[in-house]
Amino acid sequence: MTLWVAVLAGVWTTASVTGDDYRNSSALPGTESQQAADLLAEHGAAYAGDTVEIVLHHDGGLREPGVEQRVSEMLHDVAGLSEVGQVLSPYDRVGAVSGDGTIGYATVLLDRSVDAMPTADPRRILDTAQKVEGDGLQVELGGDAARQLAEGGTGAAEGAGLLAALVILVLMFGTVVAAGLPIIIALFAVGSTVGVIVLASHVFTIAEWSPQMMVLVGLGVGIDYALLIFARFRAELVRGADPEAATVAAMDAAGRSVFFAGCTVILALLGLVALGLGALQGMALSAALTVLATMLAALTLLPALLGVFGRRFARQFTRHAERRKADGKADDGAGWRRLGAAIQRRPLAALLAGTVLVGALASAALGMRLGFSDAGSDPTDTTSRAAYDLLSKGFGPGFNGPLLVVADGGSGGAQQAAVDAVGTLRDTLGVQTVADPTPTPDGGAATILVFPASSPQDEKTSELVSTLREDVLPQLAAENGARYLVGGATAAAKDYSSTVGDRMPLFIAIVVGLSVLLLMAVFRSVLIPLKAALLNLISIGAALGAMKLVYQDGLFGIEGGPIEAYLPVLIFAIVFGLSIDYEVFLISRMHEEWARSGHKNPSYAVREGLAHTGSVITAAGAIMIVIFAAFVLSPNRLLQQTGFGMAVAIFVDAAIIRCLIVPAAMQLMGPHAWWLPAPLARLLPKVAL
Repeated sequence: MTLWVAVLAGVWTTASVTGDDYRNSSALPGTESQQAADLLAEHGAAYAGDTVEIVLHHDGGLREPGVEQRVSEMLHDVAGLSEVGQVLSPYDRVGAVSGDGTIGYATVLLDRSVDAMPTADPRRILDTAQKVEGDGLQVELGGDAARQLAEGGTGAAEGAGLLAALVILVLMFGTVVAAGLPIIIALFAVGSTVGVIVLASHVFTIAEWSPQMMVLVGLGVGIDYALLIFARFRAELVRGADPEAATVAAMDAAGRSVFFAGCTVILALLGLVALGLGALQGMALSAALTVLATMLAALTLLPALLGVFGRRFARQFTRHAERRKADGKADDGAGWRRLGAAIQRRPLAALLAGTVLVGALASAALGMRLGFSDAGSDPTDTTSRAAYDLLSKGFGPGFNGPLLVVADGGSGGAQQAAVDAVGTLRDTLGVQTVADPTPTPDGGAATILVFPASSPQDEKTSELVSTLREDVLPQLAAENGARYLVGGATAAAKDYSSTVGDRMPLFIAIVVGLSVLLLMAVFRSVLIPLKAALLNLISIGAALGAMKLVYQDGLFGIEGGPIEAYLPVLIFAIVFGLSIDYEVFLISRMHEEWARSGHKNPSYAVREGLAHTGSVITAAGAIMIVIFAAFVLSPNRLLQQTGFGMAVAIFVDAAIIRCLIVPAAMQLMGPHAWWLPAPLARLLPKVAL
């Protein structure tokens, strides 16, 4: 215990001194948008600083003398801020004021990237700009930096989740001290790992949203693992074991299950590395390290705490069991034993009912559209959303997500190739307007801004990108010998989504294949691992289907939009691993009862396995659900979707699959569930649970 305290203190002391260096990597090697970015960098047009737009609206017109003077004075004040490099006034540029003169925008060139900018900087720009509001003049701030103003911390979500988890644990164990133990384990593990990741961010590319994702995963998994071991410890105490023997028995049974379950989660998360998707790899490594730390804390710190509080728990738990017995109450597993018996009477009906229910929800995922949320998905009361809506109203929906066409080479040079393309692009269906071409600093390439007639998140915009890449620009390139690349943030989002879709089958094959092999070695069975893989895929499909209905289709009045492009693989990795947790815990207890019956009574093993683990699995699932669901309270849409999807997945897995479908499937398989071909048995290592 002292060692864990020392590690936590040492890591955070060092992390506080060094600070973090989180970096969002959007690199997508091999994609056309990445080729466009590389070509611009080659010709001296590499990325420098970000921009924000000061969006102005006045019903009487922005060119009214009094309004123009107020706006000009405000822009002069903004230009004097330390974080601002230059301000481009709407009155000095063609096209920066809408056709009716009521909406315009000033472009603020920042002296640094948004990733390196504290929230106080865009707040200062907004406050300075909005000083001139009044008398019908509306001022809003748009751009990625402005979106930071709507993003709060996750402290409220974490606090709500932990409070709900504590309530569930108190109801389960009856004392605050006992309920607090799993939470202490999770906090130690997550706290230590986040500190390590702060240090690692100086060496590896780790996205700035990784710590929040680590907290989400770490709290759920950490409490879960500690709960599984602690519940077995309590059961051994109630049977009459002394605290030391109960600890040994709990670690020898539930501890082994936690070890193998943790290894499976880590394996699934490391599978994300195979996708090769920039900062997602750093997040995968961070989450895998978090799971490793929670597993180690459950296997080392928890036994130490049980050594301190063991005798106190022994008195409390045994007194509680004696009171229940004296009152004539059934033991804790009686209800689950009755449920198991009911399922065993109609196993096929239970299997079909559960599978149809979950499968129906999973079918909704077939219409899922991947992308990235923009300011159009921000809450309606934020300045970034107001700016987005004003720009869409004044300049068209595609103004918020222009495509960047890069022209290179050609018989007449890059600038002529760009000029040739302008007329063709303007005549393309789905294009609203095309800006005049701009040469790169060295003149070796030229860029053209193409504004779609549809919004960045609209599927028509994605179709336009495909049309330009596959039809319009290749024909033009064949005529003049130039090379055209379609890039920009909107095209990069399409490339990211396509890359995820192309690589996901390989990722699933790796994770599922290795997990099946691991479960074969653990359970000495072929059917159980295959059944586990299939049911896990169905539960993940149900989670993605629910996400699609809520966050894409706008169920419950939530603003609709695409599902964040990397969430399907992220949720798959995390939820697949967590589902294996429950599978290992449930099936290992069934295997224990199967061995105790002399390998002669599979129905008894299924029923008793559910009786001894049902309450723990549902409690652990409920804790994960409240922790994950609490992140729906976050203002960050990515965390909202992640928390919601994982909460649904855990509910489906713990309530429907593990407590209904699995017992039914095990009953139908009978003794064949534990069959393993002799040649395969000789090849696989023997692992004793």
